[in-house]
Amino acid sequence: MEIILKEDIIGLGYKNDIVNVKSGYGRNYLIPQGKGVIASPMAKKILAENLKQQAHKLAALKAEAEKKAEAIKDVALCIAAKVSATGQLYGSVGINQVSEELKKLGHDIDRKIITMKDAKTVGDFTALVHFHKEVTVEIPVKVVAENAPAEEVKAEEAEAPVVEEAPVEAPAEEEAPAVTE
Repeated sequence: MEIILKEDIIGLGYKNDIVNVKSGYGRNYLIPQGKGVIASPMAKKILAENLKQQAHKLAALKAEAEKKAEAIKDVALCIAAKVSATGQLYGSVGINQVSEELKKLGHDIDRKIITMKDAKTVGDFTALVHFHKEVTVEIPVKVVAENAPAEEVKAEEAEAPVVEEAPVEAPAEEEAPAVTE
């Protein structure tokens, strides 16, 4: 089934794209939600005419997207998360945390245009920001352990030679007689 998208849907297509979807997905989700219309011959002609009339607006949108992309091109994020002893995160780092970190840096980016595989371990990941169908920016995301400095100190203590001292015995306490009723 051919559908004309009325809005951007990450993973499917962008506004005014004609995409092939399964009929159930089109009839039961896209059309009732207002995210698409059936791509009939008449709808295709209307779309072509609208695109001709809006060509300068689309160019302006692309230029704005390129400007936003240029602003965050050199941004690298470092997100601290709680980590277990085995290196697994308690939970995961996803697009919500990436969006929050970008807002802290002064870049107001909607989380809906960010895609990233959820990070469940410590390491380096990549988040993609889709400003426009032709403008995408990769942002490196480094996930670090929140309690890493404490673990490094413990590791250094463990490597230091341990001097064993003779055990000191405490004086024995006198036992009180048991009370019976």
